[in-house]
Amino acid sequence: MKRKVLYFVAPGRLEVREQDVPALAAHELLVQTTLSAISAGTEMLVYRGQFPRGLSDAHDAVSGGLSYPIAYGYAAVGRVIQVGISVDPRWENRLVFAFQPHCSHFVAAPESVIPVPEDMRPDDGVFLPNMETAVNLVQDAEPILGERALVLGQGVVGLLTTALLHEFPLECLVVADRYEMRRQAALDLGVSSALDPALSGFREAAMTGAGAAGDGYDLTIELTGSPSALNEAIELTGFSGRVVIGSWYGEKEGAIALGRKFHRSRIRLISSQVSTISPALTGRWDKSRRYDVAWKSVRSIRPARWITQRVPFEDAARAYQVLDELPERTIQIVLAY
Repeated sequence: MKRKVLYFVAPGRLEVREQDVPALAAHELLVQTTLSAISAGTEMLVYRGQFPRGLSDAHDAVSGGLSYPIAYGYAAVGRVIQVGISVDPRWENRLVFAFQPHCSHFVAAPESVIPVPEDMRPDDGVFLPNMETAVNLVQDAEPILGERALVLGQGVVGLLTTALLHEFPLECLVVADRYEMRRQAALDLGVSSALDPALSGFREAAMTGAGAAGDGYDLTIELTGSPSALNEAIELTGFSGRVVIGSWYGEKEGAIALGRKFHRSRIRLISSQVSTISPALTGRWDKSRRYDVAWKSVRSIRPARWITQRVPFEDAARAYQVLDELPERTIQIVLAY
């Protein structure tokens, strides 16, 4: 049996290659992919060649580190079409999520896939990793009743984080993004204000608008993927506030201003990444519990509404080109098999 696999072969170059499906062992499942989601953050670093060479992936979607050519991706939903002789036959025909590269079929052990709730469509289920990331960000941010919160970046992770924060009784929740489509999606969630950081007067509007009263934000979450945005986050955060850094910058570098305001501000810079759980929570939380919360959040938020392009797998190169050259027209692109 043959399958098709997407490979990043060089910056800006993709190939869909045909290869044999790995032999099914007695303890494994064969899954036929239905949808896979393209990450506008990490995957675009791989597409553009901006990732640190040799770095292992957090979700084991690749082995041997990141280097070309590479099959990459970590958000696939598919249906089990065959089970090994040692596997419970009830797995057959189940819809599952897996941290798998973009490919038409894959073989996996039952413990490495996550059953999609029976009442959930693949369109929503494919958002699980981004939702888990958003849950992790909010847990690390520890929002408090009455706080002023700012989210920089309203890509998929930004929107999901904003949707979760909107459930808290904050004094205000302000977001910023360069693209009108994403700002409107945030406004539809009910945020206090959605600002364009490219406009002159952005900093003044962010500080005085929606109740910030010029004192700065208690909580700022940086999700733009741009190192320069970290300086903006620091400037907009008040004394003893928290800046949660959820972006992965890859090999992109920027000068971070840790003099002037920051030196006396007692602002806390918090690194947040979904592959681990905050040590403060590990006595009560594990990955399984966090997945449960993520599934419940997917069910309540219904993020499939943010799928802006559904591209046939064979045309994957076009999907990445759109995301690279016309990001203002996209929120979430999925590959359909």
